[in-house]
Amino acid sequence: MMHTMARCRRAITLALFLVLHLAAGALALLLGAATAQAGVMTKAELAQRFPAPLTVGERDAELPVWPLFRQGANGGELAGYVFESVDLAPIPGFSGVPVNLLVAIDPAGRFLGVEVLSQHEPVFQYGLGEAPLFEFVKQYRGVSLKQHIGIETNGRRTRQPDAARVTIDGVSKATVSVRIINESVLAAALLVSRRKLGFGAGRGAGGMARVRTDLLDTMTFERLLGEGLVRHLRVTNAQLEKLYAGSDGARLDEEALRQPGDIFIDLYLACVSVPGVARSLLTEASLEKLKPWIEQGDQAILVISSGRHRVPGEDFTRGGIPERLLLRQHELAIDMRDLDLDLKLLPGIPAPADASLTVFRVPAEAGLDPGAAFDFTVPVTRSKGQFYPERIVRELPVTYRVTSRFLIAAPGDTSWHAAWSERRSDLLILAAGLAVLALALSMPRKLSSNGRRFAWFRLVYLAFTVGFIGYCAQAQLSIVNLTGALQALVAGRGLSFLLHDPMTVALWAFVLVSLLLWGRGTFCGWLCPFGALQEFTGKLARWFKLPQLKLNRALDLRLKRIKYLALALIMASALTGFAVDTLVELEPFKTAITLNFVRAWPYAAYALALLAISAFVHKFFCRYLCPLGASLALLGRFRLLDWIPRRSECGTPCQTCRHRCDYQAIKPGGAVVYAECFQCMDCVVIHESEQKCAPRLLEQKRARTIVIHADKGASV
Repeated sequence: MMHTMARCRRAITLALFLVLHLAAGALALLLGAATAQAGVMTKAELAQRFPAPLTVGERDAELPVWPLFRQGANGGELAGYVFESVDLAPIPGFSGVPVNLLVAIDPAGRFLGVEVLSQHEPVFQYGLGEAPLFEFVKQYRGVSLKQHIGIETNGRRTRQPDAARVTIDGVSKATVSVRIINESVLAAALLVSRRKLGFGAGRGAGGMARVRTDLLDTMTFERLLGEGLVRHLRVTNAQLEKLYAGSDGARLDEEALRQPGDIFIDLYLACVSVPGVARSLLTEASLEKLKPWIEQGDQAILVISSGRHRVPGEDFTRGGIPERLLLRQHELAIDMRDLDLDLKLLPGIPAPADASLTVFRVPAEAGLDPGAAFDFTVPVTRSKGQFYPERIVRELPVTYRVTSRFLIAAPGDTSWHAAWSERRSDLLILAAGLAVLALALSMPRKLSSNGRRFAWFRLVYLAFTVGFIGYCAQAQLSIVNLTGALQALVAGRGLSFLLHDPMTVALWAFVLVSLLLWGRGTFCGWLCPFGALQEFTGKLARWFKLPQLKLNRALDLRLKRIKYLALALIMASALTGFAVDTLVELEPFKTAITLNFVRAWPYAAYALALLAISAFVHKFFCRYLCPLGASLALLGRFRLLDWIPRRSECGTPCQTCRHRCDYQAIKPGGAVVYAECFQCMDCVVIHESEQKCAPRLLEQKRARTIVIHADKGASV
């Protein structure tokens, strides 16, 4: 026993020692990083490095950069900016500490020079020495930010710079360190070029759109293509030959001449850092692989390629930067790096069997704005001559845009205006439909005076709700609208992103007004597409004379509390970020309406099961499970009108309406429970009917009795 306790004490002591040791190491690393991330240069030191005719101006108050001026007869002319990379792009190196580089660029975006100020890379400190690193950074001089900068370490290829690309020599045995240094140089320089030189409309990170992480709708491949969320480029050998017609590159490709109809390149591009796009294309296992590599602000580009000139190519080194697919935005070249992940497409995605599948990552530091166009090009090079071959380059362009509804607009961005303009006709139809409904509900007794006419009106309107509001306009309101708004407010982002979905905004505006007037029933009973589907299912079941189950009052009341519990759990998860994506799947709206049941079988089976249950228990999901309905019921408690007409006899003694109410929203005493009322107006039809309303029948009977007695009295 004593030996066992001793061993336990030694194990605990060793564990504590390791924890403290790791904590100390982490603290030292953080302190080192913090020290390294502070710029060290002074104006006087910079003046020594940039002597006359250059002068160094005062450090910018907005961005940690110094302007450089060229002396002349007309005074100082801006010659560029100089800055430290660690102030703008502190990317940790192999040692965990950022390399600090002094970078200077001119107003055209060309590098005036790059110099190493400090570095902690083991390969240069203890192995190769710093001389190769100093030679490496000298190569940036004269290179433009509009060019794609490739790094070559094996020296096997003939490299000829052009307007689009330039290749610089890397450092053998220091590939990782050199790559990180290159990313630091480019990220810092791109930021300065955007903020100070006017590239990219002068937008820094704070002026760019962000991808919405709360919109997880999946789409069919056809819809992805239709919305431009997947772009397709297909070029045959004959089509490529036409691009070279009349140039020195014509008729140099023998295979293209022999097989003009064969595919030169068949390319699909998709931005899979947009969750809905990724979930529509990749398997769950692939999504799990990709997720750890994509941080906030990063973008990931999925490339599906086949044909003779596939991307990234047979000689591509995994983990590198592709030469066969270039990316620019606002004229600036942006590097993409292969994540070297083995990903799989969902079954049914129409990709060629031999297609290659690659995901390229664009780090947040590169400043790729998801709200602007991604300008991809596939460069194709033909060479003429043996000793000093002439290179003839043609580019195949592909422009990609992320649909605005998947974006949170940048501050001051009015890109949502386009979304409203595009949906103008849909908005007009919706406005007309809502106006008809508002007019009808404003005079319920007149609308319900003829039961047959009212029944047809309701059927037609519910068909409009399912057909237009649901499947055509895709305006199914959802609890996701509320969780997304809550998460945005908690994160301090505001709600401007909602403006990118005009149909939903317009419908929510009407629903909020209707809550104040009539309560939850306007949406749940008239404007919810899935609710209308359930109602049609129930009507069809009654037409086939299927048995209808009406729960006893006590059980019904207990089950109605479930939706409030579901609402509480979902809103709590939205605040904490824990399992919110899973909990909102309680709603079948996305599966049944947004995706038209085209989804993985468990989701489709769940939605179909709810519809099947509604054939026997009237609108089962709406009454007992719907978290959105629960939220509207709570908000509807502030309504201004008790609009359902009642008589003194309702409930005492008449129970006709209570027994006829499929929602069980009328108490035995005759009072209407508006929080559970779906505004079907069946009780109003009964109230206005001389054949169905018991008090009215009694009044008629009394009236006839009085007339008979009066007649008898007259005859006497």
